[in-house]
Amino acid sequence: MELQNQELLRIFVGEQVRYGHRPLYEELVREARLFGLAGATALKGVLSYGHDMHINTSKIMELGTNLPMIVELVDSTEKLDSFLPIIQQLVRDASGRVMITRVQVRVGIIE
Repeated sequence: MELQNQELLRIFVGEQVRYGHRPLYEELVREARLFGLAGATALKGVLSYGHDMHINTSKIMELGTNLPMIVELVDSTEKLDSFLPIIQQLVRDASGRVMITRVQVRVGIIE
């Protein structure tokens, strides 16, 4: 088992935010794949609030219309730094947050 130092980049956007005809989170994952990043995952949050302090929840249909989507991207620092301009282009009109965390990836556990 080999450990690799990489970074995990998280992008937080609303599920209703669009880029062209697609949801923004789908476009981010699609572009990450085209760019050749090691991995991308889109996760849906079930409870959140942001800068407006409004709680979004999946429990009540009326309040759950714009739940958070978290797109996680994993690769080297250099590769993610190179991908940041693409993220900025895609997210430019949306309010979103980006968080970067250093992680250790274990390669070879699951084949």
